Amino acid sequence: MNGRFLPGTEAVRHESEQAVPSAAIVTASYAPDFQRCRLLCETVDRFVTGFSKHYLLVEHGDVGRFRALESARRVVVDERDLLPPWLYSMRDPTSLFRRRVWLSARTMPLRGWHVQQLRRIAIAAHAGEEVLVYCDSDVAFLKPFDCGAFARDRQVRLFRREGVIGKDSPAEHVTWSRNAAAVLGIDAPAVWPHDYIATLIAWRRATVVGMCRRIEETTGRHWVAALGARRKFSECMLYGRYVDQVLGGEGHFHGREEFCRIHWNGAPMSDDEFSAFIDGMGPEQVAIGMQSFIGTDLGRIRRILASR
Repeated sequence: MNGRFLPGTEAVRHESEQAVPSAAIVTASYAPDFQRCRLLCETVDRFVTGFSKHYLLVEHGDVGRFRALESARRVVVDERDLLPPWLYSMRDPTSLFRRRVWLSARTMPLRGWHVQQLRRIAIAAHAGEEVLVYCDSDVAFLKPFDCGAFARDRQVRLFRREGVIGKDSPAEHVTWSRNAAAVLGIDAPAVWPHDYIATLIAWRRATVVGMCRRIEETTGRHWVAALGARRKFSECMLYGRYVDQVLGGEGHFHGREEFCRIHWNGAPMSDDEFSAFIDGMGPEQVAIGMQSFIGTDLGRIRRILASR
């Protein structure tokens, strides 16, 4: 892995000397989500404390556009500084060149959502902060939040939804769990009952680096090649199974509360439906996530948030 640090990163090399772990927010985004990412940045600046940097991880062709969101604490990171040079993107002729595809002789063809996951993992080899707080670009904060909530006695909070993966789970969750076990060298169980997928979650940076090393030792391949060859993977499932089953939970404590209320799928919301969705936030929830592919109008989201 490339050990070069990103511009503007204050690397922390002596974790044991720090009373409170340093934290950074990490957001992987792309051009169609630019305005939603702008809203996220605005609400982070208004409501979020306890972090030193906000990294925006984007494709090379999107860097110029996202530079408009940079600030003293926010930096745009080109995926070319994160991913190996043998993985390259091009416009996909099968989509009439509307979308991009990432190609390599070492992987299956990958889509944007695959590569966004790879970026989230890869940032750990470059950032200096101890705790990486992952937040999707279609999230908006509505209440004050301190990233220190992810640390306790120098342990990092691992989100875990317990006992939800089984015969009634979505098929892709079962596949993601199975593939995580394979690349991590976990013999049994092939499918783990716990789910780790959410937004507004945290990982320990050093643990992510260790996870990549484990994948390479298990598979004999670069970790990007090992994941890209399987294609069906979840970065959250990988990290969760690595922490719980390889490390035995070392350096982490579990939390099941979701800090972000997410509207995963369905039809675009009306004003009344969106207001009701916000009113349904739990007491521990400080943000909402509106999956961009659902198509809820961003102007509506801004208008309703401004009125509250």
